[in-house]
Amino acid sequence: MFQFSKRLASKGLRVTLVTISSDTHHEPIETQLSLVKIESIYAASEEADKINAENKIQWLQNILTKRLPELISKQESIGYPISCIVYDSAMTWALDMAKGLGIAGASFFTHSCAVGTVYCNVHQGVLSVPLKEGPILLPGLPPLEPHDLPSFIYDPGSYPSFLKLVVGRFSNITDADWIFWNSFDCLEQEVVSWMRTRWPIKTIGPTLPSMYLDKRLEDDRDYGFNLFTPNIDTCIKWLESKATGTVVYVSFGSMANLGEKQMEELALGLKRSKTNFLWVVRESEIQKLPSNFEEQTSEKGLVVNWCPQLQVLAHKAVGCFMTHCGWNSTLEALSSGVPMVAMPQWTDQLTNAKFVEDEWKVGVRVKVDQMGIVTKEEIERCIAQVMEGERGKEIKRNSMRWRELAKEAVDEGGSSDKNIEEFVAALLCPGGATFSFGLGVGLSPDGGGGFGFGWGSSSSTGGGNSWASGSGFGYGVVGLAIHMVPMAMEAIAITTTIRLCMDLPDVTS
Repeated sequence: MFQFSKRLASKGLRVTLVTISSDTHHEPIETQLSLVKIESIYAASEEADKINAENKIQWLQNILTKRLPELISKQESIGYPISCIVYDSAMTWALDMAKGLGIAGASFFTHSCAVGTVYCNVHQGVLSVPLKEGPILLPGLPPLEPHDLPSFIYDPGSYPSFLKLVVGRFSNITDADWIFWNSFDCLEQEVVSWMRTRWPIKTIGPTLPSMYLDKRLEDDRDYGFNLFTPNIDTCIKWLESKATGTVVYVSFGSMANLGEKQMEELALGLKRSKTNFLWVVRESEIQKLPSNFEEQTSEKGLVVNWCPQLQVLAHKAVGCFMTHCGWNSTLEALSSGVPMVAMPQWTDQLTNAKFVEDEWKVGVRVKVDQMGIVTKEEIERCIAQVMEGERGKEIKRNSMRWRELAKEAVDEGGSSDKNIEEFVAALLCPGGATFSFGLGVGLSPDGGGGFGFGWGSSSSTGGGNSWASGSGFGYGVVGLAIHMVPMAMEAIAITTTIRLCMDLPDVTS
């Protein structure tokens, strides 16, 4: 949603990101666009620590139900009445609040349209959980096997409270005035067409910094925040020493905790491959590497704790991305024209991996053995499939094609750009001022083995690819407020990060 606010700012809006944090000394989110301003609201972490996982969403709702009307009233008192609340799809109560205040509401989804369709069909009772034997046939989607569905659906007993959360997003969706999706039309054409027969959806993605897409926002070069400190100079200098297309970039995001056996197999697979590799291994995971692995592979490999992913994917030396297929990472790879080796862990990643291999044909998906392990031989095979031979060439051609289509979507006159323009135009009232306000909770993994919700500051980033640092679950809320008058427009985004202590097991063994 933060990137969405930048796009709105480029249309003439002034945007303010209001962070709600339990840390009074956190570093502010940096933004390159002068029209995106930052304000903070403090929420005591002591109270949050006393609340269990099941009650955390309700606790957060109670706080925001009190504070948001105050913010709305404040804006109205200074002559900037709010006309629309843009809220993350997980916060369905925000739409009810908006309607109660006579304000329009827009739901913001941070995963793929395909995943949304699966959750919607579960909510409507079309798809029964637990699942029956495949194939599973749903409108707008190709035939799916159970292991192609989000893990909350494939294994509903794993995290039942989160299954309830993701499915519940559709409880009042028909009441929303707009429904935004971080995707683009031609990427998911069939499912988008099906959705539009039911809801007023608008794809507005990929929500990447402009300089990696259409380059119309010259100062929009990065997300403006980092979960961990990236080894920028080390990564780029190392990549500069490698030939074009010879590096496999390996990263499983901020959350995935691979078991020691899986880490060993992955390390040995990279060692056996014919390619160079840049592997992101978080500091908390580094002890799982085989003994002397870094020394033994120093000529062909580099292991870092974190790196500037967009810069890495855009580098000419990178020829493949071994990824967990989180939605943001998937969009980044598609937008960069980088082929993928898909190694999904959980949540929506399984469905994304299905589309990477079979629908968009921009990569291959690893196969697991009877113990759920991706072996070193399988890792070596998949890398070779993507980096070598005729199939590798076809995958690269497809990847470059999707890169151009992603750029076209957000460029002037593209499908996503038009959808944003239509939203801006719809909010404008002839001869009068209007104001739009939004908030959100984005479901995505965090660096400590939990879930992060929403956008954040130094302790959380978000909007579908959001993270909360530390262990447990984090909740963040994003708001986007837009004030529009004939010559001036303003937007406010609100974010919060509250950690919830709930450790998760390794997602692979």
